[in-house]
Amino acid sequence: MTYFNLFSNILVTKGVNRILISDLQRNKSELYPIELYEIIEELKINSIEHILQDYAEESQQIVQEYIDVLLEQEYGFLTNGNWNKNVIPLSNQFQNAVEISNIFIEINDISVLHKIKQSIDNLGVKHLNIYCRKELSVSELQAIDTIFIESVINSIQIFSPFSSCIDQDSLNILNDTTSRILNLVFYKCKKTHLRTKNKFRFTVSFVQEELEISSCGKVNFKYFNTNQPKVLEAINHNSCLHKKIGIDIDGNIKNCPLMPEVYGNIYNSSLEEALRQPGFKKYWNLTKDHIEVCKDCEFRYVCTDCRAYTERTHTDQGLDSSKPLKCGYDPYTGKWEEWSKNPLKQKAINYYKP
Repeated sequence: MTYFNLFSNILVTKGVNRILISDLQRNKSELYPIELYEIIEELKINSIEHILQDYAEESQQIVQEYIDVLLEQEYGFLTNGNWNKNVIPLSNQFQNAVEISNIFIEINDISVLHKIKQSIDNLGVKHLNIYCRKELSVSELQAIDTIFIESVINSIQIFSPFSSCIDQDSLNILNDTTSRILNLVFYKCKKTHLRTKNKFRFTVSFVQEELEISSCGKVNFKYFNTNQPKVLEAINHNSCLHKKIGIDIDGNIKNCPLMPEVYGNIYNSSLEEALRQPGFKKYWNLTKDHIEVCKDCEFRYVCTDCRAYTERTHTDQGLDSSKPLKCGYDPYTGKWEEWSKNPLKQKAINYYKP
């Protein structure tokens, strides 16, 4: 007898009409027809010979072709004999020892970052995302890095309007004088073909469009993430808000800078105090498996969630469990459309308009 054994790093997510097979080691996902799901489930129990004999002769070739695809993509391997199917499965548990892993703060002045530096160290924050409405000079970018030079921060991502002072030489200087900045995104960049010659320690992106902070929450293929820690976090927790703090332009401490609930202000309270406020963690464990429509979607574990902008159609134990507003994918038809043009979303769209 021949048995097919799925590698432990392969995650199969069943949707309504399709499945997504995610290779968590190679960070890639592929779509397949829904009928492959039943074959994979059978392969977990029975030998290939036993499975094939349950199908009519004309269907056996199709089943064998599916098995060949699984082998070609290296989703599993074959064994002979009475294999007991005990390849140790990958644990779906997600572990992150820090109290807060990620902070997103909107600023006008870099001096405000001093207000949260001590809390960042106390909470063990590893990732800091900064959105600035004004152009930042090279010296200001260096100053941001210096503020956290001896902190527990691993990476700093900065969104800032493009400044004419940003060129190859200035980026070389930043590369040599900073250590925490991992990603720079310059928006409102009029130089449409601006490129950098060298490779830097950090990544640099130039965006022509105006990047509003309210631009977040869009669901798109290019934002899907098959990174193992992110997938495991999405299986167990909310993929956007878990262990995250948002701080808006006025210093209000929130789950996300765009959400209405306020749990304190950095000018008169600490992040630790905000974290202890009732309700601060209420969305942390709301997974895609409990969000309307998303729970039937094959992309639910590689997609991020958004509770700031939703369709406002469902609640679950007092939580907004509606589908993210800025998602144009319909798992029931397998089709994508421009979310903002969907007539069923207009009521929610109008609600969020200032």
